Amino acid sequence: MLTVVAVMKAAQGREKEMEEAIGALVTEVQAEEGTLVYAVHRGRKEPGKFLFYEKYRDKDAFKAHGVTPHFAEFFGKIAPLLDGEPSIEIYEDFVSISPRG
Repeated sequence: MLTVVAVMKAAQGREKEMEEAIGALVTEVQAEEGTLVYAVHRGRKEPGKFLFYEKYRDKDAFKAHGVTPHFAEFFGKIAPLLDGEPSIEIYEDFVSISPRG
């Protein structure tokens, strides 16, 4: 599995537009077969800062996500909304616990 952690910050006054773009993206990502987790968190101290936590079945699923039309559309929408460049890091699973039911 691959895990992606991305941090994006909305420019001041553009937070609501960023939230709407993220919401639209997540709706589309739900249909991606190899995307296992796609969670977006908002900063408590900085409400315009968003942390994306994504888990993909494998490298191919991650690549497939990156070439979807909705992903390209998302980055087109948010480019003018961002305060700086997004930070994106990719990790491979090392060790974890299973969710408790």
